Formats: sequence, C-alpha cells, structure tokens
Amino acid sequence: MVVGDFPIEVDTLVVGAGPGGYVAAIRAAQLGQKVTIVDKGTLGGVCLNVGCIPSKALIQAGHMAQNAFGSEELGIKTENVTVDFSKVQEWKGSVVKKLTSGVEGLLKGNKVDILNGEVYFVDKNTAKVMDEKNSQTYTFNNCIIATGSSPIEIPSFKFSDRVLDSTGALNLKEIPKKLVVIGGGYVGTELGSAYANFGSEVTILEGAKDILGGFEKQMTQVVKKHLKKKGATIVTEAMAKGVEESKDGVKVSYEAKGKEETIEADYVLVTVGRRPNTEEIGLEQVGIEMGERGLVKVDDQCRTSVDNIYAIGDIVAGPALAHKASYEGKIAAEAISGEKSVVDYVAIPAVAFTDPELATVGYNEKDAKDAGYKVKAAKFPFAANGRALSLNNSDGFLKLITREDDGLVIGAQIAGPNASDMIAEIGLAIEAGMTAEDIALTIHAHPTLGEITMEAAEVALGTPIHMMK
Repeated sequence: MVVGDFPIEVDTLVVGAGPGGYVAAIRAAQLGQKVTIVDKGTLGGVCLNVGCIPSKALIQAGHMAQNAFGSEELGIKTENVTVDFSKVQEWKGSVVKKLTSGVEGLLKGNKVDILNGEVYFVDKNTAKVMDEKNSQTYTFNNCIIATGSSPIEIPSFKFSDRVLDSTGALNLKEIPKKLVVIGGGYVGTELGSAYANFGSEVTILEGAKDILGGFEKQMTQVVKKHLKKKGATIVTEAMAKGVEESKDGVKVSYEAKGKEETIEADYVLVTVGRRPNTEEIGLEQVGIEMGERGLVKVDDQCRTSVDNIYAIGDIVAGPALAHKASYEGKIAAEAISGEKSVVDYVAIPAVAFTDPELATVGYNEKDAKDAGYKVKAAKFPFAANGRALSLNNSDGFLKLITREDDGLVIGAQIAGPNASDMIAEIGLAIEAGMTAEDIALTIHAHPTLGEITMEAAEVALGTPIHMMK
C-alpha cells in the first residue's frame, strides 16, 4: 500500500542549520513565525562542526603546547613535554558537542521544528525534504536558503587520506612531522600555524604575491615573522602541480620562480577557497536569478528575485564569514516579518586567528582614499603597551582610520594578540558614528591591550602620551 505524500504547511522554511540558518530560524520564531529548519548534516553547519569552532580549539591547544615547551627568555625551562593528540582531539570534540547541543536546545526552546534531510525546490512555495528512506513535501509562505559552502577540490589534488581538506586536517589522529599547505589564506595559514605550534615542519605554497590576501602587507609581515620563527617555510607565487601518494606520505610538485620543485611530507592540506552550495537543490525550478560563481543575487533585505525566498551567508556575495551569515539571517527574518531592516556592511569585521591575530573593520587607508575620503591613519605599536610587554607578546600595531575634517572613525586594522576581541570596540565606534575624540575620552582600564585603541585615537588627535609625535 502506497501512502500519499500529503504536503505539510509551514510559515517559514529555513534550509541549512549553520550560523546563518539557525540564527534566522530563531529570530523568525521570536517574531511569531511558525518555522521549520532542515539540514542534511549536523546542527551548527560547517562553522560549529568542522570550521570556526574546532579550528579555534585546535589553535588554542597549539598555543598551550607552545607555552608548555617553555620560554628561556622568561627563565622557564621544561623537559620531556609530550602531546597526547588523541586527547586534544577528544577535547576539541567536546567543545563542538557542547555548542551543537546548545543550538538544538535554542531551536527547540523557540519552538522551531527540526528536520534532517536534503531539500529540493519544486516551485516558489513547495519543496521536498528527502532522507535515505522517505520524501516529504512541504509548502511554505517564505523560505530562507542558508546552504553554505564546500571546499574547492583541485583536479590534480583529489581529496584522500593523505590529501586533506580543512575537515580532514582538523581530524588527524596524529601530529604530522611534515605538512604541506596549498593556499595561504585564512584557513591554510591558521591551520598551518596551529600544527607549527605542535612541532610540525610546515610549508605553505601560495599562488599570489603574499599570504593572507585581504589584509595589508604591514599586517601579514608580522604573521610571516612568527611563522618563520616556528620553522615554517612560505613560498609565494608558487603553482601546485601534482601529488604522488604513498602509504606513508606524499610528494608534492610545484613551480616557483620558473623552477620545478618537489617536497615530501606526511600530508598535504588543500585550502584554495570554497564554492557555494547552490547546485542540485532546484533553484532553477523556482527561477531564482544567479550571479557569478554560483552565488545567488539578493537585494538589501537578502531577498532573491523570487519575492518570498531569501538567501544568506556563503551563497550570496561578500566574504564567507559566519558572523556575516548570522547578521544576514536576522535581517531576512525581520524582512519576512514586515520590518524595514536592511543590510549595512560598513562595520563588518574580518579576523585571522594566526600568530599574532589579525583583524580589520571598515575602511583601510587605501580603500578609504579610493572612496574619496581624506583620512588620517594613526598607528600605535603593541611594543609601547605595558600589558603586551607583560604577555611577552608585543609584536604588532593598531592603525585607526579617521576622516580628516571631523575625526570620524571609519576603519581600523590590528595585528597583535587578542586582535579578534579588540576589533569589536572599533566596530561599535563606526556603527555609533563616534570620533577619535570619543574613544580618547573613554577611560580604558590599565594595564590592558584595550588601551592601545585609546592611544591610537590620541595619535589621531595629535596628542599621544606614550609615543613621540
């Protein structure tokens, strides 16, 4: 006997339960919508399961390993330090589990129905949700698509036990003696730095003129200095050619400065970007207009060319950042509820969790000038800050970008410890329309790294205390 597939009606269907989707679902539910969220994987998406969170846990463990190895400069010597990497992985997994369980609790607490399965759109108000056994039709008034992205695979570097994507690199059962990283962007440099902290001999091959594209050269110089201290090798303007795999390792061939080179390692990590997950879900059935590189075209409320379907996160234009996806998820949910919310990316931060950390928000000096602003770039070094010196981590700087005529804060770049946390104050200053004087007049606790922001503001005003004019 065949049971009929009777459609289930929902108010808002959210496709994808990563940091964009689950946030959108919760905000939509808070605004009174009846919400169903569906994902073919685990709640939390790439970010919580195999991206942002586990990578930062591994990076932190690497820092702790480095600290355990001691510092003769501080008079601290250690012997026979060992790393039980299986325990590191177990701890990393526990962090992930706490957060994914938390997401499930939040969704259920907001009365969001959770489904596991793949989605295929039939028309602008209908989708099928399929798992290994069943297919169920759902009808919806509105839909938010948040299907995220996947690692790009190079044809000559097919993923395997020895040729890794970021997920594979995060889940290694051993610390590699030697690791080759193809791609010196955020992911490659972060994971390369983490394994270098564990003692791996790391080589980064980058096709561009510098690693960490998108950050200013002054910032990347600080990171490169630290990588070289850890024994890492960075080869820029390098073209990866191919890989030979064996039972025990890989031999990677590449071209640099007109010469063919080979390097042997235990593993090769390929991090050359990500592609949006917009194929094979039926977007063409609905008539959704697509842009370049498989991205979905949206307006300033994240609405697609089909007026009741919205798209957010890695599948729309802009940087593939978890916090951007979450922000867009809130905007889309509010737009569905009739609110006048629109996206405004002027103060969206970007962070690389390297050694030291890099962070930027708003305009950098060049982009501000290109946009027609007359600006001041006020720079203050971590080396002149007491807290940075007491941390024995004083490489780096904060550069504050202000409008010349009125001191309005329009951007900042930070290279240094805790840059990821420090950038939030400047993001708030930009959102609130604050000036350098507003920051300089804000009393910052001493001794803290936060004082560097205040000091940079004083440099912008021409009244620095802890450096000569």
